Amino acid sequence: MTWFLGGIAFLIIGYFTYGKIVEKILGPDDRPPPAIAAPDGVDCVPLPQWKNMLIQLLNIAGVGPVIGVILGIKFGKIALLIIPIGCIFMGAVHDFVGGMMSLREGGANLPKIVRKYLGSKYAGGFSWVMVVLLLLVVAVFINVPANLIDKTVFPEISFFWWAVGLIFAYYIAATLFPVDKIIGRVYPVFGALLIIGSIAISAALIIAGFKNPEILNDCEGFAKFKASNPLFPCLFVTIACGIISGFHATQSPIVARTMTSERQARSTFFGMMVLEGIIAMIWATAALAIYNIDGNNLSLNGPTVLGNISKYFLGSWMGGVTIFAIVVLAITSGDTALRSARLSIAEMFSIDQVNLARRILTCVPLIVIVSLLLWWSNQNAKSFNNLWNYFAWGNQMLSATTLMAATVWLLRQGKKCASLVTLLPGIFMTMVITTFILWTPGTGGQPWGLVPGGLNLNFAISLSAIVAVIFAVFVFIRAKKGNE
Repeated sequence: MTWFLGGIAFLIIGYFTYGKIVEKILGPDDRPPPAIAAPDGVDCVPLPQWKNMLIQLLNIAGVGPVIGVILGIKFGKIALLIIPIGCIFMGAVHDFVGGMMSLREGGANLPKIVRKYLGSKYAGGFSWVMVVLLLLVVAVFINVPANLIDKTVFPEISFFWWAVGLIFAYYIAATLFPVDKIIGRVYPVFGALLIIGSIAISAALIIAGFKNPEILNDCEGFAKFKASNPLFPCLFVTIACGIISGFHATQSPIVARTMTSERQARSTFFGMMVLEGIIAMIWATAALAIYNIDGNNLSLNGPTVLGNISKYFLGSWMGGVTIFAIVVLAITSGDTALRSARLSIAEMFSIDQVNLARRILTCVPLIVIVSLLLWWSNQNAKSFNNLWNYFAWGNQMLSATTLMAATVWLLRQGKKCASLVTLLPGIFMTMVITTFILWTPGTGGQPWGLVPGGLNLNFAISLSAIVAVIFAVFVFIRAKKGNE
């Protein structure tokens, strides 16, 4: 229980201390943000701060801080230490700088920001990788909630493809309509469900933990998992959304276009990532308990373990509400992922998005690609695993890129020492992703890495350190050049 409550306390203290330090470095001021300076009635629309905070939370808090930590806690209680530390010093900083850069660039999406600070050559390939990743997110975040609905809400009938169709139809509507017409109206309701579910599971967990402290110790069954999954780099790919996630940098521009003041940035970006870290702590600890209570859960997939956690701690009725809250997490990330893909494509090809017909034309190829991904990924379990695995490491490539672009941004402002707040986590995440794709053997037909058979772990780490140093040198060279 000390690890759980101490981690949450660290997250809260970190928001009020380190969050203030980062805010002073970034310097939000009274200049008009995009929603005030250039409203367009579609994407740049002023919204209240509380609504922006909820939208940001639901945009970034997909299934990662729940399903990801259910698997990630198999690394042991060390995960309950790394989640809060990583969230404060990497994830929350990443989201804050990503949001601030977008605010200062008129609500620009990540490809435009990367082009300005890391150059057109880097951005050329990166932009397409990011769009592909967003479409993978959309497909994954249709699959996961549809499966949860099928297995937990309608277990007696085959409802999967109906759920897929309904969720996808909502995504398309949320992508095409002005941000205040659908997202701005339904998210407060979704946010309330998420908060109720999180409070309920944490209260039940605290009671159970004090009654039986043994359930919060490392499970003996974790040894096999840890033997084949080294803490570095695997933990930082498995628990992406609870520690740091590059996907968040694709979502922050959506809210940057609806904020009415830069001074809301710390609570909206840094604060909502901290809240996501708290959600991750709750579900990681709950998973630790359920693995100790029933060792058979170790062999089950994430959604099934999620159902077992909810039913054990909350019962069938409240557990059902909590599962629905998790479905909401996935849906409210998938809809804005598709919206972000539309905005990015429009920005890359200079397609005006005020006109509805042009928005539809921009979305048509995206809808076709997602439909094909859905068809392919549901051919068998192996196909879906491949989809998820590519998303997992591609996601962290975005986080390293965002942090390094932010370092160039800070260096060009003359903030050499202050740039360490982004440079150090940027170097670390570059090592994580490079090590992962060089070391992962891709056994069992799962193409996680890029090297057939994989490299020796220590050799992969050494190579990744070289790559990280080269990337850092490149960043300092870019900082000395003017904007392209």
